[in-house]
Amino acid sequence: MARPKTKKMLDAEKKLRRPLERALPEMVNEYGLTGAAKRVGVSKATLSYWLLKLDIEIRRVALAKGEEIEIRRVER
Repeated sequence: MARPKTKKMLDAEKKLRRPLERALPEMVNEYGLTGAAKRVGVSKATLSYWLLKLDIEIRRVALAKGEEIEIRRVER
């Protein structure tokens, strides 16, 4: 069960114009943890806490040349 969002989280959602649950995974994939934190306007530690609080996992994958990965969203 998700915990209530803080005022700072709600302010970030207004700035991004969408829920953090959707925005953060895309931003972390595109810009990395540090870059996403800068774009949201919070520290890397705060962003890491938000990901934990929102139950968003970060997984790192190493790919050899010529390999690719596909990410699928499973609707619950």
